Amino acid sequence: MATCIPAGSGRLHCRVRDVKGQGCRRTCWIASVAFSGCIQKDFSWSHGVSKFLQIQRCNFSPSPINENSKTLRTVTSSSLRDDSTKFFDFAVIGSGVAGLRYALEVAKHGSVAVITKAEPHESNTNYAQGGVSAVLSLSDSVESHVQDTIVAGAYLCDEETVRVVCTEGPERIRELIAMGASFDHGEDGNLHLAREGGHSHHRIVHAADMTGREIERALLEAVLKDPKIFMFEHHLAIDLLTCQDGSDTVCLGVDTLNTETQEVIRFISKVTLLASGGAGQIYPTTTNPLVATGDGIAMAHRAQAVISNMEFVQFHPTALADEGLPVQPTKARENAFLITEAVRGDGGILYNLDMERFMPLYDERAELAPRDVVARCIDDQLKKRNEKYVLLDISHKAREKILSHFPNIAAECLKYGLDITRQPIPVVPAAHYMCGGVRAGLQGETNVQGLFVAGEVACTGLHGANRLASNSLLEALVFARRAVHPSIEHMKCSSLDFSTSDWWARPAVPVSLESNAIEKILAMTREVRKEVQSIMWKYVGIVRSTTRLETAKQKICVLEDKWEDYLFQMGWEPTMVGLEACEMRNFFCCAKLVVSSALARHESRGLHYTIDFPDLEESKRLPTVILPSSSVRTSWSSRQLHKLPLC
Repeated sequence: MATCIPAGSGRLHCRVRDVKGQGCRRTCWIASVAFSGCIQKDFSWSHGVSKFLQIQRCNFSPSPINENSKTLRTVTSSSLRDDSTKFFDFAVIGSGVAGLRYALEVAKHGSVAVITKAEPHESNTNYAQGGVSAVLSLSDSVESHVQDTIVAGAYLCDEETVRVVCTEGPERIRELIAMGASFDHGEDGNLHLAREGGHSHHRIVHAADMTGREIERALLEAVLKDPKIFMFEHHLAIDLLTCQDGSDTVCLGVDTLNTETQEVIRFISKVTLLASGGAGQIYPTTTNPLVATGDGIAMAHRAQAVISNMEFVQFHPTALADEGLPVQPTKARENAFLITEAVRGDGGILYNLDMERFMPLYDERAELAPRDVVARCIDDQLKKRNEKYVLLDISHKAREKILSHFPNIAAECLKYGLDITRQPIPVVPAAHYMCGGVRAGLQGETNVQGLFVAGEVACTGLHGANRLASNSLLEALVFARRAVHPSIEHMKCSSLDFSTSDWWARPAVPVSLESNAIEKILAMTREVRKEVQSIMWKYVGIVRSTTRLETAKQKICVLEDKWEDYLFQMGWEPTMVGLEACEMRNFFCCAKLVVSSALARHESRGLHYTIDFPDLEESKRLPTVILPSSSVRTSWSSRQLHKLPLC
């Protein structure tokens, strides 16, 4: 049986059908996104995907892609053919660990554009504190890592994917070290391996509490030295450039907006890797940076890529609660400051404001329970006691150990008068990681030819219903590497004509609008953005109900219609683009995907907990799959700006 959800628009309807023992249980909708949840018995993630994620070769015209010999370390608007169109063998959208690691490998076989929304280092990778999990100790085993991952994922993980990642992980770590990444070592000279919630062994490789920053540094240094990799900063990806080849959708690049020059730049490529990160910003409190607005997931959805498991939004249980600091920050943070899982792994204890330890009352694993459990327990404490934060105390450990393991956290807290070696840390859950995303096979392939995915934007089957701590960087490294070979094969069998760039109408910046109209549109968009965030937190948060989810669905639909109507009344055209408007489109798209997926799952599993279906149900231990659909009526947020040409 399968829970399949064809994307598109419509009204609420339900159906049940059986085909040779396989069946679709129900179909739910939300404007622009309809789901028919189809869950398949004996579901194998990779094998199930492979049936329609075949990478078939497309030959276009024989004209070769433009190879430019000029070496550029960072490009903003300089020309590689002309000012508005660039031709590359590989286009990489995102500059986190997945995008950079992939770029370094495929650059050995062709030209590479790395397209990044802000500065190259501004990614979720850079904010990852804890580390990378890998079996590097003789007392540990791949089997143990596999079991920890599956248990944390509430048995929704694809076992084949889990085994691949856990087996290949150690070699990916060694590659990083060979590239110059510096990780902490113990007194014995070996790598210092930490332990985090959900792990049965010490297996977390880390660089103090700034692991992501160190990995990003090492990869960026290597990328900037590579003459075949061109970095395009401040380029917002607008929509993937796709065409139809019979029944197949083919990706041939991406349209972007240079947010510094306000120029639309078109990238034509033989292969595109989507590594754009997650969508934490659809919630008001998130550890994600401002760039994490779900752009990749939304673009892929509009391009007819299969999406999966969007109901599983991970809330990190311990983000710094500014309200509990002795000295209040003078302005609101752009993103919540993360207090890494490793603090609890090192012996940190959670208390309510009466200094009563509460985790043992909920789970025998106490503070070392998986994140979904800890986040729900904290949420329960806050609601029962009507408090705004709880306390995480590590002060009973040696001062020197605290400062050596968590220097970044100690320094940040000290800015606001809190000494973590003597005082507990005020913490609160915050949106942290999307376990769902663009559905990928074992080599990062999607159902769209020429489009690969890696990192948080992808749903590989590794995380299941809940991500195990420090498995995200590991997954990004493994799948970035696994996507290389099929990408090269696809590139070698493909050729692009320069005239390809004229197949799609070009998006336009709103130069024809008066400044007063643009200011009003921006003000309206910022207000709507906050409203969407508020809806998601209030109705689609840590603990859910059918009533709250239906309310969210209705409110988001009304808000989307209101926003789009306002834009078009002010003279905005459907082909116009701007940073705030494009992000708002992606906000709506991702929010609807999360809500609809949550409504389709009638059980509580992992990160999805609903009071109406509070128990696990074995018959529903299957992924949610959002299939492409050719709906007649879709919202602006749910369709590409250009019409789909034929290849």
